[in-house]
Amino acid sequence: MARPGRLLPDWRHALVVVAHPDDETFGLGAIAGSFTAGGTAVHVLCFTHGEASTLNENHAELREARDRELREATAELGIATVTLLDYPDGHLADVPPSELSGQVTRLAERYGAEGLLVFDDTGITGHPDHQAATRAAVRAAPAASLPVLAWALQDTVADRLREETSEAFSGQPPGRIDLCIRVDRARQRRAALMHASQISPAAVLWRRLQLQGDCEHLRWLLPPGTPPWRRPEPAGYQPAAG
Repeated sequence: MARPGRLLPDWRHALVVVAHPDDETFGLGAIAGSFTAGGTAVHVLCFTHGEASTLNENHAELREARDRELREATAELGIATVTLLDYPDGHLADVPPSELSGQVTRLAERYGAEGLLVFDDTGITGHPDHQAATRAAVRAAPAASLPVLAWALQDTVADRLREETSEAFSGQPPGRIDLCIRVDRARQRRAALMHASQISPAAVLWRRLQLQGDCEHLRWLLPPGTPPWRRPEPAGYQPAAG
């Protein structure tokens, strides 16, 4: 079995595709920060304002607060641009897939993205919005010959989090991990605190980062050079009955 790679792709421009403000930091922050530290211009596409969150630590008006938090956190991570759309939080799966993928295509073309960075197709916590955002990226990528790299959890970390929190974390076994990257979490931690409406001292994020240590695990949903007709279908895909 091949050992996971240790280096991130040498992309000049990367597009992060996520569902909610804070996904870019809580999930992808260490990887995005590693890209920016290496000279990659990282752009963020976020589909919703996160207004339906069940968390509101500072009793803010979430729609406006999470917009502001997103921009402050991404500035800390060194993100080049942020595009925040206005799809309904919690209902991305109800939006026509072609519409969401079209948004990805437009942004990828605008910024000359050489790859897409997303959540694993499990959604990490099974959140349907996370899964819909990833499906949009996977759907958009082949026409532009873009690889799609997904942030994943090790199955041992996900198992431990499920036991401790009863939340539906999903992980991947070692054989499905393609990259194992050493990261410095300082910027991610600082950026996380800027999502003030969503973070607290007892947040699960801190425990997850403790379990992950200084390693992030990633897998190719579409590896570089994958022709369109060979692309894998996202998790949960069901072909139409013929």
